[in-house]
Amino acid sequence: MNALPSALGLNVSRETVDRLNIFVVLFRKWAKAINLVAPSTLPEVWQRHVVDSAQVYALHPGPRIWVDLGSGGGFPGIVTGILLAGQGEGWVHLVESNNKKAAFLRTAILETGARASVHAIRIEEAPAVIERCDAISARALADIDLLMEFGLPWAERNPELRFFLHKGRDYQRELDKALGRWRFDLVKHRSIIEPDSVVLEMANLSRKPH
Repeated sequence: MNALPSALGLNVSRETVDRLNIFVVLFRKWAKAINLVAPSTLPEVWQRHVVDSAQVYALHPGPRIWVDLGSGGGFPGIVTGILLAGQGEGWVHLVESNNKKAAFLRTAILETGARASVHAIRIEEAPAVIERCDAISARALADIDLLMEFGLPWAERNPELRFFLHKGRDYQRELDKALGRWRFDLVKHRSIIEPDSVVLEMANLSRKPH
């Protein structure tokens, strides 16, 4: 049985770890048929994807309402939903327009009991369907500038909204571009998995006047 590292600061139950392991088994099975992550990372699913995803919840724990953009293989959205299941509160709205991936996500929710639901729609359509959220996550999806555009409708409805974006070593280039169009507060969290990667926490988003 795998466990989440103490560096995350999460005190999770054995049942939660069991749910995560069920998810990993299911993920490996589905990944043989559809492209859920880079094939080279499949042997290290637990460390490279599950633990990496759990960093997001560790940074913003509690019974919150999340929107996970471009959920794909369920990282970090399903992992967040499983961790919320341990609390019995909170929810994750998984936005994934690919029908095969959406089917996988629905199966994962059924088998793990994750507190989540799937919206098989384009991200641009999601704010009309999901009224409000407390936090937005996205992993390996798009440039920061575009992610800000996606999240702005929710940020305008909830001034307390926070973004949690997984980014690789070239994140500074994306940040510089985003700062040309947006105002936001920023905290950079170094990844415990990849030394050159970060989770960018952003708040108080607004568009700069032209």
